[in-house]
Amino acid sequence: MTSYCSRWGEDTARTLRKLLPAPGPGAGSRHTRRAGWQRSPVAPRCTGGAGAAMLPVLPDGDERELESSEEGGGTGEERRPERHGCTYHGLYGYRSLSLLDTNLPAEAETELRNFIAKRLTKGALFEGMGNVASVGLSIPEGKVGCYYCRFQQESLLEMATLESDINAPEYVVCFLGGSEKGLELFRLELDKYIQNLKINLDLEQKSLETCVSPYLRSWFEDAICPIQRVMQLFQDKLASLLHAALSYTPVEVKNADERTEKDISRFLAAASLQGLVQEGTMTSLCIAMTEEQHKSMVIDCSGPQPQLHNAGSNRFCEDWMQAFVNGAEGANPFLFRQILENFKLKAIQDINNLKRFIRQAEMNHYALFKCYLFLKNCGSGDILLKIVKVEHAEMPEARNVVTVLEEFMRETSVA
Repeated sequence: MTSYCSRWGEDTARTLRKLLPAPGPGAGSRHTRRAGWQRSPVAPRCTGGAGAAMLPVLPDGDERELESSEEGGGTGEERRPERHGCTYHGLYGYRSLSLLDTNLPAEAETELRNFIAKRLTKGALFEGMGNVASVGLSIPEGKVGCYYCRFQQESLLEMATLESDINAPEYVVCFLGGSEKGLELFRLELDKYIQNLKINLDLEQKSLETCVSPYLRSWFEDAICPIQRVMQLFQDKLASLLHAALSYTPVEVKNADERTEKDISRFLAAASLQGLVQEGTMTSLCIAMTEEQHKSMVIDCSGPQPQLHNAGSNRFCEDWMQAFVNGAEGANPFLFRQILENFKLKAIQDINNLKRFIRQAEMNHYALFKCYLFLKNCGSGDILLKIVKVEHAEMPEARNVVTVLEEFMRETSVA
């Protein structure tokens, strides 16, 4: 006797076939317009938009809510990207705020120390967790973003744990540049930068000038600029990197220098949906993609331009790649990071929309057609189907919907 799930799959497949347009010239193409599921125009070059008028929220301007793929959206007004100007740093002893190292002018350094002293009196500094604020100083930029963090030296912290009479010295480090909103985008990267400072540098062995100062001076290049450097290196090939990050496709980098390899790794981590979707989903997706070894993407950096092998892409990633290209003129790393955050936000919106449509399709055969149209028009149906397939693996009704959608996506792609 045919099971309920089997009958459901056959019924929904018949319903969807009745609703689908007959294959022909232009059927299923990116220019198809049906049932109000129209893809809005790509935003103008000046806005760095992509897809359905997806406007990057610039760090120095008002935030704009992104619209979902299923809704039309107009283009936004032109915005001037933030200019980060010069960058500065300051390193102090925690208790006394004695100055250890800085590249600020004397007057500005005193103002920064007063700013940190006020923060300390409020007890708002936790070890290893950075904060971001805006501070006005006597420098050409006037008001700048300030990341500040309290930390202890790792080796001496371990000794203090073993011997209770030893107090591990504590420090406060400050990084200044761009705006408060701009630095907030990179707060996690800067926290990791401080962790490396704790582990690798010894502040008590006369290494301030040879090790600590160069490390502090390079904070902007090392923590803020990797995304910008990757964009400039890959240019129109960036879509394949975005696609690999979204789908958790394994990436192998060959013949690259250490900094380039680290930049690519950081870009992939920043562009992935890690932490934004269920942890179990990402784990299962990583395992599934790793098992498909023929799907691994290889990046060969032996030439002036990277060569990609086994690279994938889709319309969604190509549109967002264009947003990066549009923003390249200003060479603003904060803008690139904001575009990347909007890219991930749009992907999450599309995943949530698809899951909602799947729930409707479990009870309504005609809602299945809505699922299909969404996948065809969102530009990222290949990745979305993989994600929801993993998430719904233990849910029979939803799994049947996904199976039918996979079948018809294959049929229409061949047609």
